[in-house]
Amino acid sequence: MRKEQRLRRAKDFAAVRHEGRSWAEKLLVLAIRRNGLEVTRFGFIIGKRVGNAVLRNKIKRRLREISRLADVQEGWDVVFIARSGASSADYQTLNRSAVELFRRAKLLNESSQAAERHE
Repeated sequence: MRKEQRLRRAKDFAAVRHEGRSWAEKLLVLAIRRNGLEVTRFGFIIGKRVGNAVLRNKIKRRLREISRLADVQEGWDVVFIARSGASSADYQTLNRSAVELFRRAKLLNESSQAAERHE
């Protein structure tokens, strides 16, 4: 994931969490906020209750890849917050949860939504 696609400052994370909208699933919470840029930036919050550092980094890598592959609209700040159940979830399960959250937030581009309906 390129540098300009990452949320890095605590101020940006706080703005998304407090000023944005959020949707929740069993494994993940998705918080979004318009950023006024031509790029969508992603951030990931995986707390210590999810597991040890190795497990938290594994979840972060998986979410980063899911975000990279998703056809998400431009101009948003997106934060994924992992819940404790994410530690035992495999990639497919995390992917289904993330895509469902993108769909509920209406962040997927129209072309990708149409393609998924026909599969």
